[in-house]
Amino acid sequence: METDLELALPAALLHPQPIRLEMGIERLPSGTLVVACRTLMPGCSGLMFDWWFKYFENEEHLLWWHPNDHKSHFGWDAVWQKGRNYIGATIRAAESLGDVPPVSATIRFLDPHACFGDAALDDAMARGEVSAAVYAGIGFGDTVTLDPDGVPVTGRMMHVTRDTPDGMVLRSRFALGLDAARTGHAVSDEIGLGLMRHCHQEFSYLARALPSLYHGDRSNPRPRDTW
Repeated sequence: METDLELALPAALLHPQPIRLEMGIERLPSGTLVVACRTLMPGCSGLMFDWWFKYFENEEHLLWWHPNDHKSHFGWDAVWQKGRNYIGATIRAAESLGDVPPVSATIRFLDPHACFGDAALDDAMARGEVSAAVYAGIGFGDTVTLDPDGVPVTGRMMHVTRDTPDGMVLRSRFALGLDAARTGHAVSDEIGLGLMRHCHQEFSYLARALPSLYHGDRSNPRPRDTW
């Protein structure tokens, strides 16, 4: 029997073919809410996307990412290393989800191989069907329940990117309320739809700035002049 995470973050996300839920929400029998979002990011690449999580570090950067919904940045923990690493690091911030009032968010970034397995993810990347993958435990509110490793137990987030000649295709997937069957408190459809809209907007905003930000970092390759 498939677990909630396997249903919410299916292996099909690693392949370019259309899947049943590309954008929308779905309620699992357990009460877990699945949120799916698909965003086109012209001129961007998986390398740029992965770099962004090693670059942004303050409130100004969050406002570049979404000038309306992102409210406050409470900082990364000591695991995060600018320009080098975000896996294993935790960030805390406050954001609104469209009409949903601002709420605190705790995000602990994890190795994406832990989601899909080493072979499946590495093979998809070798085939060029995936260019980057970001995986995290997420929790909303002022009091977030963490497991012994410091990972929020109530939610998961996955971003999977694929490079194309025109830019990057981003598939984002969230599993919210993973403890709904135990607690009896399910995340509302309103929050799920707000998160879907927020996700699409923030990465559409980021797409406008990301190529210049990436190439402006002298540790990255310079773009080729085409005019």
